[in-house]
Amino acid sequence: MKTIPFIDTSLEKTFQVYEAKFKALADQKRLHIMYLLCQHGSTCVCDLAEMVGMPQSKLSYHLKILLDVNLITKATKGTWSYYELNQDEVNHVLSSELCCLFRPSC
Repeated sequence: MKTIPFIDTSLEKTFQVYEAKFKALADQKRLHIMYLLCQHGSTCVCDLAEMVGMPQSKLSYHLKILLDVNLITKATKGTWSYYELNQDEVNHVLSSELCCLFRPSC
């Protein structure tokens, strides 16, 4: 009789979520964007494009990746978009929760 291995889907989902977040973080440009948002708080996309020295179209690509994994937030005021670091999510990624996955003594 062949047994079917048990797959912990909640653990698999947790790994998928962290994989997406770490993929988003594994880029110097996106880390730079997050650093600037940390330093300046809510920042207009036009100002952010100037700070990182890239066209707004290229910047939008990186912002979408960070938005998709909830590392930054977006607020629209009139015709402008303002981005801010999602400090709660950043703290969550850097939290003991993730460390506990790899430290059995937690």
